[in-house]
Amino acid sequence: MVFTDQDITTAIKTYFGFESFKGDQKKIVKSVLDKKNTFVIMPTGGGKSLCYQLPAMMMEGTAIIISPLIALMKNQVDSIRGYSQEDNIASFLNSSLNKTQMNEVKNEIVSGRTKMLFIAPETLTKDENIEFFQKTNISFVAVDEAHCISEWGHDFRPEYRRIRTMISAIGEDIPIIALTATATPKVQSDIVKSLEMNDPNIFISSFNRDNLYYEIRPKVNKDHAVKSIIQFIKTSKGKSGIIYVQSRKSTEEIAKVLTVNGIKASAYHAGLDAKTRTQVQDDFLMEEVEVIVATIAFGMGIDKPDVRFVIHYDIPKSIENYYQETGRGGRDGLKGDCLAFYSYKDILKLEKFLRDKPVAERELSAQLMDEVIAYAETNTCRRKFLLHYFGEEYDDSKCSNMCDNCKFPKKKEEVMNEMKLALKVVQQ
Repeated sequence: MVFTDQDITTAIKTYFGFESFKGDQKKIVKSVLDKKNTFVIMPTGGGKSLCYQLPAMMMEGTAIIISPLIALMKNQVDSIRGYSQEDNIASFLNSSLNKTQMNEVKNEIVSGRTKMLFIAPETLTKDENIEFFQKTNISFVAVDEAHCISEWGHDFRPEYRRIRTMISAIGEDIPIIALTATATPKVQSDIVKSLEMNDPNIFISSFNRDNLYYEIRPKVNKDHAVKSIIQFIKTSKGKSGIIYVQSRKSTEEIAKVLTVNGIKASAYHAGLDAKTRTQVQDDFLMEEVEVIVATIAFGMGIDKPDVRFVIHYDIPKSIENYYQETGRGGRDGLKGDCLAFYSYKDILKLEKFLRDKPVAERELSAQLMDEVIAYAETNTCRRKFLLHYFGEEYDDSKCSNMCDNCKFPKKKEEVMNEMKLALKVVQQ
């Protein structure tokens, strides 16, 4: 079936109630409907999900959406069901379901009622599932969080490397759409190569989020950082925010301190049971909780547009992590504050943690950390630094004081004589 532009415009209003598309969304949807391999790089909040959700609703059969996290699948399925009167329009298959529940999901697919199936790559590898999909009308495969494919990405997952093999086992001519918010040129190339996306249509949106304010603050010590965070949140009373930390223990400790200081806060980390994690997410979405203190597991797929601040209590392990996590702020287009606390002591802790890792992993992690250090210590426009990292040129005069270095430029001093003296000492 050939879909026209009018078909697509009508469909977005019918299925989602939207009057128009954002950026390249319409072109991307048309590419998928035309059964072309499609690669989408779009910042968080840019509307990536709609790029596979809309064509899945319009095409015959069921779209397989490969997703890395159980919590992410549930949030996306709940969101899609919220737009439709039919609960079975979207479902998921993962380890949280028992055998009976899995069979119920498969029956809905066979009946033709399920248009989108979210699945973990580990679940897809099972022979019984491959055999089931071989007999099923698959419209296309979407690889969400596609940066997980690349060993050069910030969240590499070995099972993602097997996706191409699994798709080929299901059927040879199944079109693929790969989507990610964070991919350097090297990672982009790795994704296309791994998925064997011959001559794909590639859509790269600007990485610039001009409504986000970036700031790095010195982390003198733990108490100083927590006190600074409390003061900042008090000035943003009633607004939603996320605080990212590296350890589970810190999430509990900081959430407790915030609560004592009259801030409605909850901790979130992978050590909590599934029911508790779901409750924390729901409380945050319903604004029963103002602030979530979390490890990096929180935020993926959380459809909360009005997160007003994202704070990194610990400096992230990579620029990709930082960009993705800060991108969860200001998705409604209004201003979002992105604060990060930086101490070289934190870097030393990360280096110590890596000592027992394989050499290749240590070297890659060291490279990623060097880039984070350069970002934290730069006195140039932080927005320009971030965009350059992702291969995008940017005129820092357009920053409009939306980073601390542009808003409060550091005083420059002439040190030529001092440098000459230092070089003489070195030469001696």
